[in-house]
Amino acid sequence: MSGAATLPATAATARPRRNYARRYVWFVVPAAIVVLSVILFPWVFTLFMSAHDWKIGGGHSYVGLDNYRKLFTDDRFLWSMARTLYFTALAVIGPMVLGTIAALVFARNFPLRGLARTVFILPMMATPVAVALVWTMMFHPQLGVLNWLLTQFGLPPSMWIYDANTVIPTLVMVEVWHWTPLVMLIVLGGLASLPVDPYEAAKIDGANAWQAFRHITFPLLMPFLVVALIIRTIDALKAFDTIYVITQGGPGTSSETINIFLYLQGFAYYNMGYASAVVVVFFLIIVSLAGVLLWARNRAKDL
Repeated sequence: MSGAATLPATAATARPRRNYARRYVWFVVPAAIVVLSVILFPWVFTLFMSAHDWKIGGGHSYVGLDNYRKLFTDDRFLWSMARTLYFTALAVIGPMVLGTIAALVFARNFPLRGLARTVFILPMMATPVAVALVWTMMFHPQLGVLNWLLTQFGLPPSMWIYDANTVIPTLVMVEVWHWTPLVMLIVLGGLASLPVDPYEAAKIDGANAWQAFRHITFPLLMPFLVVALIIRTIDALKAFDTIYVITQGGPGTSSETINIFLYLQGFAYYNMGYASAVVVVFFLIIVSLAGVLLWARNRAKDL
């Protein structure tokens, strides 16, 4: 009797749920269509353009994979890729090291710590274009304040962004100044969440500050460091505005990264088919690096 009475009740409760699910779909489908259109259509159209010899203001013809073959025989593209990786490596290592050190300093109590921390994160609040314009004035060989400071210490002036040998390290210096506070905030949040018990046990065992950092702090901070590493790597790879405003890829092509190369191909030379092939290759590079970094993040969680 009880089993027979249960079946109708179950069917009765399942029917309203199915009806509710059907009604809910009509709210989800329009949003899903819009999102897929915004994300999917540009990519499909980019792939379509990359298979064509497409000029802005002119016609287009199907060329298949010729744009991709041309990329890997184009010395200018290959050098832009090498510069991008060089810039990214320096622009990631600098903020990671300095941001971690700054977080360890600001995690301690000292007078005016709040004010010092506020001043330290101010560069991150400025827009990249404003930062680029200010640093461009500071890099001027004759009128810039940086060369004046060098002469005050008896050092020779530098050409900074006007020398092919120093332009990438100089741009990295701007990037480090701008984004080290972001790494500091991420690591500082990690330090605030660390448990106290391991440090008390290490102190009882006679561990010094370096041993506590090496064997306790650093392993526990690893997931936060990997998150900061992922954010900084992707951000440095796609850096454009600061580099373009300061150097426009110069002198010559000595600071022309993939993003600058892509912009010039598309909007200076109007070669949209070739530029679209660059977009596809660059996207695959970013996805590959992001996959490696996410794998490293999962490994860091398991440690």
